[in-house]
Amino acid sequence: MTDQSHDWASRFSDRMSRVRASEIRELLKLLDQPDILSFAGGIPDPGLFPAEEIQKAYRAVLSDPAQAAQALQYSVSEGYLPLRQWIAERMTRDGMPCEPHNIMLTAGSQQALDLIGKLFVGPGDPVVVARPTYLGALQAFNGYEPAYRDLPEGALAAPADVDLPKGALGYFVPDFANPTGVSLTLAEREALLALADRLDWSLVEDAAYRELRFVGESTPTLLSLDIARSGGIDKARTMFLGTLSKTLSPALRIGWVCGPKAVIEKLVLLKQGADLHVSTINQMVAHRAVSEGYDQHLHRLRGAYGHKARVMLAALDKTMPKGVTWSHPEGGMFVWIDLPEGIDGAELLARAIAEERVAFVPGAPFFAEVQRANAIRLSYSLPTDDQIEEGVQRLARLIGRVMAEA
Repeated sequence: MTDQSHDWASRFSDRMSRVRASEIRELLKLLDQPDILSFAGGIPDPGLFPAEEIQKAYRAVLSDPAQAAQALQYSVSEGYLPLRQWIAERMTRDGMPCEPHNIMLTAGSQQALDLIGKLFVGPGDPVVVARPTYLGALQAFNGYEPAYRDLPEGALAAPADVDLPKGALGYFVPDFANPTGVSLTLAEREALLALADRLDWSLVEDAAYRELRFVGESTPTLLSLDIARSGGIDKARTMFLGTLSKTLSPALRIGWVCGPKAVIEKLVLLKQGADLHVSTINQMVAHRAVSEGYDQHLHRLRGAYGHKARVMLAALDKTMPKGVTWSHPEGGMFVWIDLPEGIDGAELLARAIAEERVAFVPGAPFFAEVQRANAIRLSYSLPTDDQIEEGVQRLARLIGRVMAEA
């Protein structure tokens, strides 16, 4: 026996120095404290899960001996073909003509981000992101040691004047972005593609919230515009990430990458080394669940989240002190609040929990290259109407006190 324990930390790879705990994952633990009103976790309302349909789908798959044998067995890394066919048909209707071989199913779109990082990002390689951007994407890419560059504010109004690296990987959320809730206009999407053409970027379009539009008309995806310009998906420079986590159920872990066949083939090789394939039974259940009544289910989601967004925006209008501004999303799950200079979102969170028992996500972690602290993210997807109104009132009260103390 020896008293000396093995020094594991000294054996960790250098890339682990870039890996940090998710502030959002840590904040989700607050949901277990019943007296805290939380706007922190951008997670679906469980009351909107189609639990009965999913239960029926599991029962139908497992009650058929042939399907049960398939569902409980290993499967191909590309994913369950009927589900990939359904996705390809749906994407084609949305202006993105593609075939099942252009699609690989992933364990949520988060895995897609990790595999894309592994395929395209090496130490010091440039990755261009919005300012702010999705924290989960930064976490996925961090382990591959990129050199982040923020897309400058106003860059899409004059893309010819932008000075950024050539050959970069560009990551963007054009529809109802996490964390801001803001969408790119058609002109901005076209400008982003023009910029990518000029600087020879490869683009990742994260469409996690695209199906949750509750105001206005749908805008063409980056991939649809790219296909129209390039003459086909196999000539495009855009990879499209979709997911059923925000619409069907996060626990099924069904996401996908759609892109040129040459890219999908390489991602399949990487997935084989990661987890072989997404749970076969979950893929089969998801296919059954979306094959009937999915558009009606989306209509229900849009109505529910649109209502909650209106409740939050009305509460902000009513209670927030002057000098505080916020986004006005047309879909998705988030409102982004810009605070007066000098107010740190992380410091505000500590006081919000201690003094008002309300939680949110500080804005600083969403900035890749140059951080900005005077912002916070609120999610309206989970709390009730009364909780939204009460929580916003508490938050406004605290912000007013902090402003008075400055």
